[in-house]
Amino acid sequence: RDRFLMKIDVHHPAAHEELQILQRMSVDPPEAAQILDTGRLAGLQRAAEEVSVHELVADYIVRLVMATREPDQYRLPDLRGVIEIGASPRATLGIAAASRALALLRGRDYVLPDDVRAVARDVMAHRLVLTFDALADGVDAGDVIAQILTAVPPPRVVWNHSAASVTTA
Repeated sequence: RDRFLMKIDVHHPAAHEELQILQRMSVDPPEAAQILDTGRLAGLQRAAEEVSVHELVADYIVRLVMATREPDQYRLPDLRGVIEIGASPRATLGIAAASRALALLRGRDYVLPDDVRAVARDVMAHRLVLTFDALADGVDAGDVIAQILTAVPPPRVVWNHSAASVTTA
């Protein structure tokens, strides 16, 4: 379960998308063109590693992961019978790494809680082991993560206009 950074579910295309695929691929299939070389890729990886994660954002990441292990502590008692084994520390590291990369793609050198929220499901859902009953009931791990994202509050930015500074709560 911890083999890959993310598990992204790709659903079948809708009918109109399937038709577009058929039309594009039936005539002249597109040809792949190189957009990155190994040097540029390594540079982007280094740049992503340098993206800052504020301690409050790091705490948010940890709280999200801990909610999978100790749902009662996060006012999620219904998840006690759903999660057999919560996300491992690799989920914490994975969310931080994916959040850094997303922040970089969004043109920032710092991670925001929205970056964390955007990657949390894809990083954590495949790392949960659901109970037999949850599996029998068709519970989706992604929905469990969505419930956690709703229950665990992100850090808030509070603007202090008089001091022209930012504090977080």
